[in-house]
Amino acid sequence: MARPKINIAVDGHSSTGKSTLARQLAAKLSYTYIDTGAMYRAVTLYALRENLIPGSSPDEALPKELNNIQLRFEFNSEKQISELLLNGENVEAEIRTQAVAEQVSTIAAISAVRKHLVAQQQEMAKDGGVVMDGRDIGTVVLPQAELKIFMTASHEVRTKRRFNELREKGQEVSLEEVSKNLAHRDDLDSNRADSPLRQAEGAYLLNNSNLDPEKQLEIAYHWALEKITA
Repeated sequence: MARPKINIAVDGHSSTGKSTLARQLAAKLSYTYIDTGAMYRAVTLYALRENLIPGSSPDEALPKELNNIQLRFEFNSEKQISELLLNGENVEAEIRTQAVAEQVSTIAAISAVRKHLVAQQQEMAKDGGVVMDGRDIGTVVLPQAELKIFMTASHEVRTKRRFNELREKGQEVSLEEVSKNLAHRDDLDSNRADSPLRQAEGAYLLNNSNLDPEKQLEIAYHWALEKITA
């Protein structure tokens, strides 16, 4: 008889490689990967397109628009990844831009937005077999997840990772801009009133400042097998 599938929550700071680890771990376990950060980025992109930010009061205007924002993941068989659709449009490239990165923590701090997306995320994980990454997965979205991982790395390492990622995508940014953006996002994520970023009780701490993707996957996979066979 097959063992029941567990849920795995991966939280942590910006540019620690949460999505990379969660995606690889889901593939190795044949689980479903849910990128919650992409969902908040898509809502941010919608707000930017509708001129709700910057310079207005998104905490007042955006909640009224949530029913007009339809999000779903679609598996790309060619790339072997799940991609996010915003109202039927594939927005994977647009939600990864610096313009979205500069606003996403502000949007994610809006309680109505968090409540709306958390409900969707919990529905996605109700049958188990999900690896979900974000800022509040182990503390709020899936507090009963069998495995919780909290990822961190030094600010310098995260800055270089994010800088290289953006430059590889053809975006002209400076190290200073990226460093300031990460520091700003850390402050907003950790100090927001609703579901602040913090290590969940019982979460395994994974500092990958000096780890390559293969080694961190090996560590996380070992933790997952321990929980699955417990």
